Amino acid sequence: MELDHIKTQNLILLESISGSRSFGLATENSDTDIRGVYYLPKEVFFGLNYIPQISNETNDISYYEIGRFVELLQKNNPNILEILASPEDCIQHKNPLMDLLKPEDFLSKLCKDTFAGYAISQIKKAKGLNKKILNPIEKERKSILDFCYILENNGSVPLKKWLQEFPSSGGMSAGRGGLSQEKCGLVNIDNTKGMFAVFYNESGDLGYKGIIQNEEANQVSLSSVPKGEKSLAFMFCNLDAYSTYCKDYREYWKWVSERNEDRYNVNQNHGQNYDSKNMMHTIRLLQSCEEIFKTNSLNIRVENRDELLDIKAGNCSYEAVMKKAEKLIQSIEHYHSISTLPDSPDLKKTTKILVEIRENLYSV
Repeated sequence: MELDHIKTQNLILLESISGSRSFGLATENSDTDIRGVYYLPKEVFFGLNYIPQISNETNDISYYEIGRFVELLQKNNPNILEILASPEDCIQHKNPLMDLLKPEDFLSKLCKDTFAGYAISQIKKAKGLNKKILNPIEKERKSILDFCYILENNGSVPLKKWLQEFPSSGGMSAGRGGLSQEKCGLVNIDNTKGMFAVFYNESGDLGYKGIIQNEEANQVSLSSVPKGEKSLAFMFCNLDAYSTYCKDYREYWKWVSERNEDRYNVNQNHGQNYDSKNMMHTIRLLQSCEEIFKTNSLNIRVENRDELLDIKAGNCSYEAVMKKAEKLIQSIEHYHSISTLPDSPDLKKTTKILVEIRENLYSV
């Protein structure tokens, strides 16, 4: 079933403009998102082809089947509660049966987890983004050699530097071009972690495996060293730091490949090192949650448009936005603790309302 079908067959129960326009935060560049509720034709609903949601390719138009809609309301899903609480001037179509569904029948203390919990996850995401913007990772990937160090003079020097600058001695020709990692052999040092004795075989006839066998190696290589060979140095390999680097590298370049370049460039231009649009909605969500526990009601049309648009424009520092979020979270905790809202929606009552709506729809 496609979007056109639910329209041409008059299956829409609710259709409303949502997002920034319903919040009162729209600007001249804002998109128009549409959300709504539909019901399935009788033969489809009672058959085997239940369809819980229908959306267009960009997801800026989405409709929920009435049963799925009520199920998400019972879970206090913020997006779904906001559809139900759409301002009158945003509602484009509403079947009278939808008046049976009232926000006050669904609002509960679960909103702390759904509204504030989601907002907190976005704050963590913003902190991660802040870290990525402030700490870019070079595209050229480091190898495990970059995390190896030679112990020298009560300190250490990077392995690569040591190999390059190793002095000519013992008949080796290293003075002209340093040592080659491929001609090195490593042996574990007992009772230590990440410590190795380094041996060198200029001719290569001893079969040393090198420090690593290729640039993508995740471990150093160990070699069999003939008895009596003398080590050149002792090396420490910081595998923990290398593992952390690999994780950060993957996450950073995955973020680069998936980020919205237009939004990223806006964030770069205002220089605040956070996704300002996302943080505006995060603060809005926290303020909405606070208001739910203060008033036992949900009003999605904001009264602080200028403040929120200032955040979106990047006029607030990252630290100031984080401080505002932390203050709101503390306030939510307080009002949640004294709230008279039920712990969760009355499932029996709200399910009965759903049954009543469906009986009306399918009795015709």
